[in-house]
Amino acid sequence: MRDHTNHAADRPEGHEVEITEVESAVVDGNFEWNLVKVHTDAGVTGVGEAYRGGGVPELVEYTNRFLVGENPLDVERLFRYIVQEMSGHGGTTGKVVTAASGIEIALWDAAGKILDLPVYQLLGSKYRDRMRIYCDCHAGEAYAVDEGGFTEYADADAYTPEAYAAEAERVVDMGFDAIKFDLDMETDNDPDPHNGRLSNAAIRRKVAVVEAVRDAIGDDVDLAFDCHWDYTVESAKRLARKLEPYDLMWLEDPVPPEETEAQKHVARATATPLATGENRFRVHELTELLDEYAVDIATPDPTTLGGLAESKRVAQRAEERYIPFSPHNVCSPVGTMACVHLCAAIPNADVLEYHALEVDWWGDLLSREEPIIEDGYIDVPTGPGLGIELDDDAVAEHLLEGTAGFD
Repeated sequence: MRDHTNHAADRPEGHEVEITEVESAVVDGNFEWNLVKVHTDAGVTGVGEAYRGGGVPELVEYTNRFLVGENPLDVERLFRYIVQEMSGHGGTTGKVVTAASGIEIALWDAAGKILDLPVYQLLGSKYRDRMRIYCDCHAGEAYAVDEGGFTEYADADAYTPEAYAAEAERVVDMGFDAIKFDLDMETDNDPDPHNGRLSNAAIRRKVAVVEAVRDAIGDDVDLAFDCHWDYTVESAKRLARKLEPYDLMWLEDPVPPEETEAQKHVARATATPLATGENRFRVHELTELLDEYAVDIATPDPTTLGGLAESKRVAQRAEERYIPFSPHNVCSPVGTMACVHLCAAIPNADVLEYHALEVDWWGDLLSREEPIIEDGYIDVPTGPGLGIELDDDAVAEHLLEGTAGFD
């Protein structure tokens, strides 16, 4: 078994730093945001975020058994150490890699603060000063955040083309020039809720939605739609072909994520660009997808894939094949800013997701006066680490009920 413990003892003065604790807190937004802190004996604390969902905080806390005493500057070694140490827990994929992703991001933040460099510089470059954001939208009253805690969906009759179009106009008026909607609907389950086939009527409804949105916002706003892995290959082909006249930025996840060959068949059958990647872990699970040109836009999620360095590896493979890189992101501002640093450091970054329009306190989680997103862009922070400061009071106010939060 490989030993990824610290074997490098010769370090410059001031770089002999140790991790003293790794802790987690769950903020109850429109998703459960798994925040991470890595404390060090240098008086520096790094913050990060792992992808949403249960079990991740427990795995983060588990790493105290072997990360305490390690040097936080060795970010990539420590990611490998987590994967190796927890390989018996399914550590090469799944929630272990998700937990490691949040820790890895916190380590980059800590390393940047210790070395007095922003994370994008630690990652190797700065290609842009600000990152373009696309807003994930929902049709009118069809989606809400109940008391800032969980997502509520409306009845099927709320999903009218007019509702989609009105929301698209509202969001574009806020300054976004790239937007996305969900295109999977409750009515897709008619006449059968299990087989993944779309009826002609279901496809007509979807085309009507896309047409209404495109007519409302014009051709100069980038427009994408997400299918959430719902459809069979033949239904995905039929839908993608019907949407070709509307010049979509992409159609996301039309078929289930496990089978690259199925994705490739859909990609070969349509001129509509296809996006996928958020369900895959580490560079190995995206290699075939990229090598086979089964995707037009790679959309992995850095907070689940393996963190920033692993995401950069995916982006580099995508760049070698002339494929854009647009990270999936349903995070709090912590994970979002980590993605901004990542996108600043890679040439083929295109547009980053923002998925918290309904959470009016989303920005309150950071201690800052200016808005995070302005006119559809986020400025790349230039301060040390992620260049952000977590508002611990806001975190405590919005903790998931029954959880302890940070000490």
